[in-house]
Amino acid sequence: MNIKIALSATLLFGTALSTPTFAEDVTLMEGIEPRTENNSVVEAGVYQSDAPWTIGMSHFGVNANTWTVQMAHESTAAAAADDRVENFILLDANIDQAKQVADIEDLIAQNVDLIIVTPLTPTSADAGIEAAVEAGIPVIVHTGLTETDAFTLEIQGGAQNFGRVMGEFLVDELGGKGDIWVLRGLPGHPEDINRYEGLLEAIEGTEINIVAEDVGAWQYDNGKKVCETFFLSNPSVDGIWSSGADMTRACVDVFKEFGAEIPPISGEGNNGFFGQWIEDGFASISAEYGPEQGAAGVRAAIALLEGQEMYKHYAYEPAGWDLDRVQDVYRSDLSANVWFPTSLSEERLQELYGN
Repeated sequence: MNIKIALSATLLFGTALSTPTFAEDVTLMEGIEPRTENNSVVEAGVYQSDAPWTIGMSHFGVNANTWTVQMAHESTAAAAADDRVENFILLDANIDQAKQVADIEDLIAQNVDLIIVTPLTPTSADAGIEAAVEAGIPVIVHTGLTETDAFTLEIQGGAQNFGRVMGEFLVDELGGKGDIWVLRGLPGHPEDINRYEGLLEAIEGTEINIVAEDVGAWQYDNGKKVCETFFLSNPSVDGIWSSGADMTRACVDVFKEFGAEIPPISGEGNNGFFGQWIEDGFASISAEYGPEQGAAGVRAAIALLEGQEMYKHYAYEPAGWDLDRVQDVYRSDLSANVWFPTSLSEERLQELYGN
């Protein structure tokens, strides 16, 4: 899927500034903050460019799951919100490392003003990032780590924090002792690797044991197959650590289909999961990892092209949501496939996800 969109609309999240502001004055998304240690500043004006702009995005896989689909929607909506962005070119690597390499080369050849990259693996985009920067094109990385630090700016979703929030929830619920299942995401993806590291940190020194572990690729269907297999092998599990809400929904459905009590299980900001949690009342937590990060990447791009002073490293490490907050956010008028937090307009939410 290749998307090239010529965009013209009103600016939603801010107006052009006549003079650069300090880095701490730039807001990308609620919950995203400059990294507190080993950070540096991208000086004002270094990447300033006269509008109109062309921004390119190399997405590791738009259709990987419902979250990645919405992240692409968030990105295009944020670009459409600023009429100085004349072209927003989104290239989909479709979970193919060679395709991501080629996509970044394509964007460099088109001499775009800036490239946003969401890496498939910790190395899949490194050479392209370095080549783009060498060509004078600033690069923003988000929702995926790299081994290179040649990028201009990164927004990292705090994957270890995400996994740790879920793991600490299970430690508390189980009193530091018990057997758990682990459902991991996309094999090799940096987000999966680091969420899992966060879990291991949380259970270190406890008597919690991982008795079954497999990948569900952050998808409902795959997650359901994994949970069914686990259940048929050993249904007496004390808790479930699920790396993504689509897999959480699948596991909840498996326990309901077998008429079994749902054990404490981790979730995240997905409307379908919210509805399950509210209806069934099982013990859970919603780790936050909003697809609005796509919009945050575009906002950072616009700030750089405006000539704003920015930090090089941004982190997104919010606390988990409890049931009270979930009840405030849940939308019965929207489908199970919408994720929160979101910056999509109400009109766009209804168009994409209205029941």
